[in-house]
Amino acid sequence: MQLDTREFRAEARFQRVSPQKARLVLELIKGRRVEDALNTMAFTKKGCAPMVEKVLRSALQNANYLSDEQGLDVDIDNLYVKQAIANEGPRMKRIRPAPMGRAFRYQRRLAHIIISVAERKQAALASNADGESVSKPATKRATKRAAVKKAPAKKTAAKKTAKAAK
Repeated sequence: MQLDTREFRAEARFQRVSPQKARLVLELIKGRRVEDALNTMAFTKKGCAPMVEKVLRSALQNANYLSDEQGLDVDIDNLYVKQAIANEGPRMKRIRPAPMGRAFRYQRRLAHIIISVAERKQAALASNADGESVSKPATKRATKRAAVKKAPAKKTAAKKTAKAAK
């Protein structure tokens, strides 16, 4: 994956949380400003929220450090969460004792949590600061046609038999 020069990334591998549960928390912060995402993580009552917060802080520190090292002028207050992914890691196979001398297997899942932060584009910020909305290209909407009701089908009269006619 090619990173933009103003995109900074942090990764926590082999975290002892199910990727499915980590994705629930990561969905809360996708696309948000880093400051808002940190506030969200502070008040999220999920078990993996501290892990995600730690990775987010690491990405913020990476942005701070690499911008100084590379001489980039990165506005830390202008960063947002560009990408938040929880990939599946290896599974640990475990055994749970069961009745009558049997044993059942279960799997403990591990997750690789990846968070990328990037700086917002200056053009979008300038137009939003002026109070103008960013214009999207006009698209044609398909107009809904009025539903034409069909007349109910006429029932055919039952044919009379010879005995019924007499």
